[in-house]
Amino acid sequence: MNLIPAFIHRRIAHRPNLVKIVDNIGWLFFDKFLRMGVGLFVGVWIARYLGPDQFGLLSFAMALVGLFGAIAGLGLQGIVVRDIVRDPACKEETLGTAAVLQLIGGLIAYGLILGFIFWLRPEDTLAKILVAILGAVTLFKASDVAVYWFESQVQSKYTVWVQNSAFMIFSAIKIALILNNAPLVTFAWAMMAEALVVAAVLFVILGLRGPKLQHLYATLARAKRLLCDSWPLLLSGMVLMVQARIDQVMLGQMVGDYEVAQYSVALRIIETAAVSALILKSTFTPTIIGAKDISNESYLTKLSAFYKLNALVAISIALPIAILSYPIVSLLFGADYVGAAPVLALMTLRLFFAHIGVPRGIFLLSENLLTYSAVTMIVGTIFNILLNYLLIPEYGAMGATFASLLSFAITIILIDILYRRTRMNTMLMLRSTITCGSLLRRRSWVL
Repeated sequence: MNLIPAFIHRRIAHRPNLVKIVDNIGWLFFDKFLRMGVGLFVGVWIARYLGPDQFGLLSFAMALVGLFGAIAGLGLQGIVVRDIVRDPACKEETLGTAAVLQLIGGLIAYGLILGFIFWLRPEDTLAKILVAILGAVTLFKASDVAVYWFESQVQSKYTVWVQNSAFMIFSAIKIALILNNAPLVTFAWAMMAEALVVAAVLFVILGLRGPKLQHLYATLARAKRLLCDSWPLLLSGMVLMVQARIDQVMLGQMVGDYEVAQYSVALRIIETAAVSALILKSTFTPTIIGAKDISNESYLTKLSAFYKLNALVAISIALPIAILSYPIVSLLFGADYVGAAPVLALMTLRLFFAHIGVPRGIFLLSENLLTYSAVTMIVGTIFNILLNYLLIPEYGAMGATFASLLSFAITIILIDILYRRTRMNTMLMLRSTITCGSLLRRRSWVL
């Protein structure tokens, strides 16, 4: 199955490596769109079936598990892919060591998850059961080495086949559970079973299309090297997951699962809409980074145009959602979730930060400011937790939304404008955002 349109394939057919790269990107986009589309449809159906209280509890359990997901991964993905590309002769050692490390990371993460839920809700048996089932997903993290291998070989279609086949099958199973009036716990079992099936099949595909499983092995020396390189990425991943999930966990603990449901409904819609930021990132990042090697003027011109493009796309998506928030929520989720409509309208501002964050990330990467980026994420997360603590008791889901937006503003704008090395980029960001309409003129298109 070739995902490259024929007219594009004709233009690049004489460059087989480029064909392979573009085809790989196409598979990744196909994976993203399928999961977002079908996931939203099935998620809406589950939310309507369970109702706000049970759906809120399920969302709380998923968010709590997500808080510790980065620990299971240990930040190894980029490091493993890099090492395989640089030193393919040691691929068996690299993959085997990474698998053992992620198995250990998964066990640690699962232990922390169980300890945390028993501490947060010692009397809530159902919450503990849900978290125990969903948290088992971290135990299967070792199978991600198959994803790393195929990514290093620019053959992501194999992992997309596996993950989407399982996704579609278990989406059908979830629909069958709804039609058969299944209890809440069965949905958690279905999610865990999907992760287990994907993990098992990924190992099988790795053995068939990559290094033989019996040839994989682990060494202490390689483990030390991997962990020494990956710890900054682990730290960033942990901070990112806390920033993404802490709102739902704190909502559930401070005001109840009903508010978690309203917040999660709005967040699901926003996360689906935010896929445009990922598409823009994958499409234009190489061009902008490459421009820096040509001249600083060309680099800044393209970066400014990219800020304008992201601002324009964010506004064009966010404005209709904000205006139509009530009919969107009512149509998709029903009257039980109408409380999510004002949350959704306010949360559309997250789309602006998601899109603006893409060119900012390119700037930080180009200027080798990744440590600074991690520090700003930590500061933003701390502010998010403090603001949640202050705003959630009074304003519930709206308070959590305000807290996340303020933390994004602090991270992306306030800290950057105070720091000498990022001040120029922040001014470029603000100026480009204000003048984003100029991009509609043909002569302004410089990307």
